[in-house]
Amino acid sequence: MALDMAANRASLETLTLPVQGMTCGGCSAAVTRVLSGIPGVAEATVSLPQAQATVRFDPQRVTAGQLAAAVRDAGYEVPA
Repeated sequence: MALDMAANRASLETLTLPVQGMTCGGCSAAVTRVLSGIPGVAEATVSLPQAQATVRFDPQRVTAGQLAAAVRDAGYEVPA
């Protein structure tokens, strides 16, 4: 069991997305909620001062494009 968990962590990728349009803590919390709710996302951390989201995810379950689209659907901009 522990071996399976270690293998799963090893297969995770980390992506940093620039996020424009966040103006307050509520905005960063909303982006965190949206990203954390996506199947395949292990962890999402959003920084309001840095205007970015760092996401650890399983690339076999979700793509970087889907993560960016979810942030856009929540009303924020993710520059290409």
